[in-house]
Amino acid sequence: MKLDEIRELVRIERPPARHGDRHLARAYSVADLARLARRRLPAGVLGYLEGGGEGEVTLRRNVTAFDEVELLPRVLRDVSTIETATTVLGTPLAQPFALAPIGSARLFHHDGEMASARAAAGARVAFTLSSSGTCSIERVASESDGPLWYQLYVWKDRGLCVELLERAKSSGYRALVVTVDTTLRSKRERELRAGITLPTPALSLASVLDGALHPNWSWHFLRSEAIRFANLAPLGSPPSAGMNKMARSFEGLTTWDDLAWIRDAWDGPLAVKGILSPHDAVLAADVGVDAVVVSNHGGRQLDHVPAAIEALPPVVEAVGARVEVLVDGGIRRGSDVLVALALGARACLLGRAHVYGLAAAGEAGVSAAIDILADELRIAMGLCGLARVADVDASYVAVRPRTPVPAPGASTTQRPYARKSAPAPETT
Repeated sequence: MKLDEIRELVRIERPPARHGDRHLARAYSVADLARLARRRLPAGVLGYLEGGGEGEVTLRRNVTAFDEVELLPRVLRDVSTIETATTVLGTPLAQPFALAPIGSARLFHHDGEMASARAAAGARVAFTLSSSGTCSIERVASESDGPLWYQLYVWKDRGLCVELLERAKSSGYRALVVTVDTTLRSKRERELRAGITLPTPALSLASVLDGALHPNWSWHFLRSEAIRFANLAPLGSPPSAGMNKMARSFEGLTTWDDLAWIRDAWDGPLAVKGILSPHDAVLAADVGVDAVVVSNHGGRQLDHVPAAIEALPPVVEAVGARVEVLVDGGIRRGSDVLVALALGARACLLGRAHVYGLAAAGEAGVSAAIDILADELRIAMGLCGLARVADVDASYVAVRPRTPVPAPGASTTQRPYARKSAPAPETT
């Protein structure tokens, strides 16, 4: 074989950079983005991103629970065109997912919420701005032409709640997401060990040394304006001013009456986030919300609660068609999104999955995370014989029953799990 022929056959080329960022050239999964993020972030910030409540049992469950769900594909169907578009909370979306609210986003990248909002707009999915965001309601709205939702904590200062609702409404936010599982702040041991302080990390000898090992993050942190909760304290006030208001939301005072007056105050689509109990889902529907989000706050609040995907089917069954049901927690693959849809979710919210992209490469990284999950969802749908999101139902999944712990002396020869009965064949 001639040298020219060998050169033609053996081509060693660098993979194309995703969204123009060479660091993303070999980012093929959310796990790859997570590895890039871990290299870029100091230990304290990484502890805030990846940590959970107490022993982090629920944090782990959120991810591993997807391992217990099997996809049941159908074959010989026309999937030459796959449609993933849907409508959630009155918002048309290109994908059955939206970006979840994330606090203190500028800790992960100096562009913070602006980077995520722009990436979401480019992909035609909704971005949800957190009450504890580090960019203002007005700035995000003015610099993003995509669909925006606003997330609200129920503050002790009800006047502040009303002010935030009015600002979001006048800025064009299409839906409101009220988080209800944070009436008390959890014990987050990984954050405590890391010594993280919000919204601005405190400088100590350890953090300075760690920052020296992460020069790119430190350079932008030192050159950028101070990180603050941009919507909780006026510009120019010390960062601690917003934190003081944030702390007052964790005093255990929020009740169903608060959700009722928020329903009266907000005339657009309303979702309540942090539901695990079917009973609570029914109460929320009775108040008049448009959607419930099955969520355990990413495993960051009460530990030892069910994984969100495990809590999803009972909630769907309880509320029926009265409200839309969304879910977040542990979603790292497009196939996870498909599983959630098959178990009854209208759509998913992506938390850490998009923040890993943000930490890895800012707007380009968030766009990469969205692209990765959208591509994986399309492939999973096609291989399951599904051409439209509207066609996804429970016949495409089987959930492995949990194996009970055997009593002392009991036989352990039983099957590890039993399959559900196969669905009846379709008639033609």
